[in-house]
Amino acid sequence: MNTLLRRLIFLLLLCTTIVAAKGDILFQNGKGVKVLLELNTEEEVIKTALDIFKNDYKSVFDWNIDNNQQTIIRVSLIGVSKELEQQVQISDLNLLRNNPEGFLIQVIDNELIILGSDKRGAAYGILELSRLIGVSPWVWWADSTPEKLKKYSLPRGYKLLDYPSVAHRGIFLNDEDFALLPWSYLTYEKESKSGEIGPRTHERIFELLLRLRANTFWPAMHECTIAFYLTPKNKEIADKYGIYIGTSHCEPMMRNTNAEWKLAGQGPYDYVNNRESVVKFWEERVRELAGSDNIYTLGIRGVHDSKMLGANTLEEQRVAINNIIKDQRKLITDLVNPKVEDVSQVFIPYKEVLDVYKLGLDLPDDVTLVWCDDNYGYIRHFPTEKEQKRIGGSGMYYHASYWGRPHDYLWLSTNHPALIYTQMKTAYDRGVNNIWVLNVGDIKPAEFTIELFLDMAWNINKIEDNKSGLDRYTQNWYGREFGKKSSKELTEITNEFYRLAYIRKPEFMGNTYTEDKNPVTKQVKDMPWSENRIRQRIEDYQSLEQRVKKIYNSILPAKRNSFFQLVEYPVRASAAMNLKHMYAQLARHDKESWDKSDAAFDQIVQMTNQYDTISNGKWQRMMNYKPRNLEVFHRVPREKAVQPLKTNESYIRILDGLDFKKFTGVAPKSYGLGYNSKAIHIAKNTEVLYEIKPTSSGELNFDFALAPNHPVEGNKLRFAVSINDGDAKIMEIQTVGRSDEWKENVLTNRALRTLKFPVESSKKITVKVKALDEGIVLDQIMVY
Repeated sequence: MNTLLRRLIFLLLLCTTIVAAKGDILFQNGKGVKVLLELNTEEEVIKTALDIFKNDYKSVFDWNIDNNQQTIIRVSLIGVSKELEQQVQISDLNLLRNNPEGFLIQVIDNELIILGSDKRGAAYGILELSRLIGVSPWVWWADSTPEKLKKYSLPRGYKLLDYPSVAHRGIFLNDEDFALLPWSYLTYEKESKSGEIGPRTHERIFELLLRLRANTFWPAMHECTIAFYLTPKNKEIADKYGIYIGTSHCEPMMRNTNAEWKLAGQGPYDYVNNRESVVKFWEERVRELAGSDNIYTLGIRGVHDSKMLGANTLEEQRVAINNIIKDQRKLITDLVNPKVEDVSQVFIPYKEVLDVYKLGLDLPDDVTLVWCDDNYGYIRHFPTEKEQKRIGGSGMYYHASYWGRPHDYLWLSTNHPALIYTQMKTAYDRGVNNIWVLNVGDIKPAEFTIELFLDMAWNINKIEDNKSGLDRYTQNWYGREFGKKSSKELTEITNEFYRLAYIRKPEFMGNTYTEDKNPVTKQVKDMPWSENRIRQRIEDYQSLEQRVKKIYNSILPAKRNSFFQLVEYPVRASAAMNLKHMYAQLARHDKESWDKSDAAFDQIVQMTNQYDTISNGKWQRMMNYKPRNLEVFHRVPREKAVQPLKTNESYIRILDGLDFKKFTGVAPKSYGLGYNSKAIHIAKNTEVLYEIKPTSSGELNFDFALAPNHPVEGNKLRFAVSINDGDAKIMEIQTVGRSDEWKENVLTNRALRTLKFPVESSKKITVKVKALDEGIVLDQIMVY
């Protein structure tokens, strides 16, 4: 139904201008549209959406919408116009009544009807028209110039009914120091104060969110940035676009603690020993915002991303947080709404707070539990059956960008779409549907990831639950941006880009750690790879880069700035980063020229400088190729290797997950994850069988490489292996905290387990792998 609805909407947008003789709705050059807002209250976000659509209409048809034509668009809300609702099916009205933020678009009696279940629903309905006439949500943020049209029509009877899967859908600006912040106050809003992300920048962000059907925003919160509420007009702009403002895991009660405590707090930010001052600090903001659309974060952490002060043990933290939540709820009751359960509130068990939560908290049932990934895309906790029954439900805070241990990835957005899809779909299927927030860093270059995440939040069934569904989504995305002719090739390029980054992110190519006490871990050094593996990776990236260069010539000139941002820079910069380090590693062993490594570094600098000049300098300072100025981003020092290169691997066989001969139980699924894009998700109690034929007798090693997931149910993540129908060997892959094993797992995107087995030559070997828990994703079996 959603596909049909979206098709209908597209037709609707094209036909807004003239009513054809057969009852079609027509948009076309030289014709206007009359819009009737049938509302009993002034809902600003609806008028905002209408203004956006008017601009989009002009950009597509070279014509201003006016009120002198016969074509009519009627916009209303449920419960306002009985006359209009009598023309709509009762079942459609009931769906709208039961689904906040939904909309109905329908061609009825030579008029185009947009009926929203509320103000946001009506606004999303209006902007569906922009999508239909070919305007990308990234029209401003990625300079995605829409194609000019002479006309576009919606047929008589066209209907689209749509509504969100997740109630609150949004983004979190984070680690903004290196790109978004300097771009905002030094390029886009030069009138702003130093360190300020001002209202004009936020207006552009909120317009993007409205186009993406998102409604939630967590502002930037680093100390270098002036706090959101300390900048005049920021909140006013959020209201204009219908955006709920929330705050991150270390910013309770709408306070940017990191930036504001030093301005408005007294003494240490220590609830245990300085309760009165801390509560007063929160009270001031709650009083200021009473009546606004806010989502209140409960609990406490340190001033920045650290554990709370004044409570050393987990038990002490548990006691303190219970008291904190009582105080915070009282503030909401006294200042916002006596029915505190009607006010949106979240509790975010991030990092050490998850351990506190597991001890047992007196958490009110109406508070939403917002779960977290481990900062690298692997969700740490999925709701239990009991948690799924909570009135407040569950949410998810997920990362597409991260600053921290074991290594940052703040430059290029390379989290694999299949990982995002499978993790978030698993979460949704277990009741995580109240709030989804994506840590997007500086927004660019995470455009594709952001839309994938928010599209899933809007319609969890938009993507078919298999690799073909993800490929189709990707192909449609690139088809919208650059035309159907290029979309298949761009999908293949994108899949290869994410596959190579899944093996090792570009930010991780120096084999370094961040925030580690051992200085050796900060020095660029050899990867534990053989010469064969290094040269294969060089070849893969060179091939990928050539494909991008070749397809560039087929991109329309009006789309080339957009192509540079969405495809060329992330792919070619990632390639150059890899070539820089791979050539340097070979040069350390006198197997390549250092000049090749330097040339790759120079290419990164040149492309980043080019980013500053595209679109007449619009994006100057938005792209920074060396966040935090880490060693991995520098020109590689010309040093001799101390240790020899790893010897070339001589595997008897590498079996990809999809190479199984048969299975018992539920059919394994593949989404394109893995080192060869052939990893499989094995359902609990399902067994897969593989066969190999060794070439000699002796003891064989079997390395099982799995995605480093966390348990989906309980505390275990186990699989069993039996060879030649022998006794099963049970292996566990769950990790605890930030162990060394976990660090290596997230840097390599795999958990490894090894089994030894004696064999005789020429005899076929069977290997059976059985998932004992949910969450087992088998990538490869390497036999040597």
